[in-house]
Amino acid sequence: MNKSRPIALTAGATGAFALLFAATPALADSHTATVSVLHGVPDLPVDVYANGERLIDDFEPGTLAGPLELPAGDYDLALYPADAADASGDPLLEAMDVAVPAGANATVVAHLTEAGEPALTPFVNDTSAVPAGEGRLTVRHVAAAPAVDVRAGGEVVIDGLTNPNEESLTVPAGSVSADVVVADTDTVAIGPADVTVAEGANTIVYAWGSEEAGYELATQTVQAGASAPTGVPGGSAGLAADEGIPAPLVGLTVVGLAGAAFAARKYATSRV
Repeated sequence: MNKSRPIALTAGATGAFALLFAATPALADSHTATVSVLHGVPDLPVDVYANGERLIDDFEPGTLAGPLELPAGDYDLALYPADAADASGDPLLEAMDVAVPAGANATVVAHLTEAGEPALTPFVNDTSAVPAGEGRLTVRHVAAAPAVDVRAGGEVVIDGLTNPNEESLTVPAGSVSADVVVADTDTVAIGPADVTVAEGANTIVYAWGSEEAGYELATQTVQAGASAPTGVPGGSAGLAADEGIPAPLVGLTVVGLAGAAFAARKYATSRV
């Protein structure tokens, strides 16, 4: 198991972004959107371009970029190999005419599908309020892996989560001890490790990577009721033991995939 690295990425997706953001309330008198980008494709540093201009240089796997406050509008987004001279060649991934409406709050993830193909997937960041003393824990499966179960204290709290989907729990704020296992088995893919669930916020955990490169975790915190998420470094891969939160976790709710298919291309010379 590899150790998680800090996270940063590019903002990009297709016109399905408009449908995605339809679920995010627009902010009054706002002319910008809040977008974070997670780079979850192993072993592939990239440059990120928006409308032909370099937006992020030397974007490393396992990094979360943002939150980026972008002017509302349409964007042509593309990922090129790091240090590409310009955006004149064939991109590794691209998304054309991405509609980014004012007030949107989302994270776009460059990752591998279950079959190991590169993809771009957008997720709505749930900023709805949570009860006092509690936090929201969201798990997003963006790894080249089959369905997984998420366990807390040895008990399954999210089952059968598939790439590229998400599920959420409302839990007491504190440290959650958890691991990720192959669905319906005790075979551990990631963990165990500790995840700190912030009070009044949405703590988002991404399972990313591949069997060949290793599976890792990345985390992001989005304040409930606020428009701008705060990126935080990913912790150690896995979820370590702690008694700070009782098991089983309560308030399991299925959020589901808030995204769509994106334009993706296989790498010309190698399989990720």
